[in-house]
Amino acid sequence: MSFTSRREMLFVYVVRDANPNGDPLNSNHPRYDEETEQVLVSDVRIKRTVRDQWLRDNKLVFVDGEPKTLKDRFAELKEKTKKNTGREVMAECLDTRLFGVTFALGKEAFSWTGPVQFKWGRSLHAVTVDFVQGTSAFATDGKKGEDKQQRSFRNEYKVPFAMISVYGIANQFASERTGASDEDLDALRGALWQGTENLITRSKNEHMPVFYLEIIYKPGFAGKIGSLDEKITLLDAQGALLSRDTGRALRSVSQCKLNINPLLGSLETFSPHIERVIVKRNNDLVVAGLEELRNMGLDIAEE
Repeated sequence: MSFTSRREMLFVYVVRDANPNGDPLNSNHPRYDEETEQVLVSDVRIKRTVRDQWLRDNKLVFVDGEPKTLKDRFAELKEKTKKNTGREVMAECLDTRLFGVTFALGKEAFSWTGPVQFKWGRSLHAVTVDFVQGTSAFATDGKKGEDKQQRSFRNEYKVPFAMISVYGIANQFASERTGASDEDLDALRGALWQGTENLITRSKNEHMPVFYLEIIYKPGFAGKIGSLDEKITLLDAQGALLSRDTGRALRSVSQCKLNINPLLGSLETFSPHIERVIVKRNNDLVVAGLEELRNMGLDIAEE
């Protein structure tokens, strides 16, 4: 059964000495807003984190990250689900129910708009990008069997520290077509958090989730606060707004605090339509406004 209540999601995580989302068309440089000095993370990167976690959890997903043709992947899923048509098979996959799909194979073609849409993530402060060089592990062979050449250099980029916020929304109307359920949305919440913890690769190590807030509206409500990521700010440890210089100098969660006070006014305005608010926090993060949120009279579930 498709979900009937709209939801809005705010997810915040930190990156230390890693590359949040390299741009392959720019030498894998972190995606970056030159004007604001914020690092960016695409919605595709966020969805990949989620899908990878679902795969670890043995949930059925359409895009499994392996290099294969649509024909081959579809054949695998037909065998696994015992379904025949594209629509039937896609309805069995958690990622297509939530993120949508464009399917065109043989005589069957259709497109589902995903009920869940993410904005691009942005760091909550100005960030520096470091260029690092090192030597490769092995030397290369010389031409025509000549002596081996010297080791080559490898180049990479990393950011010393970034706290990144991501906004998402779940649209109940689109779920009517894909069949996405409340249980699917619960699986998304878990995968966002745990999947980020499990980004344990050389370029993605030290990604840590620190804050999650989800608004579940009452059935029948079709509005939204919108862009929750733009209604929070990052302060220094003393509670002062960060300048670009102090933002660039951040190196740990202990040097800053997340300020959700700007969001509280919107929550108050929309409170007649809110059924429940889910909050999850890393205990290392200080959140200004959290106590005020607890005292607003909303149904708050802290995980």
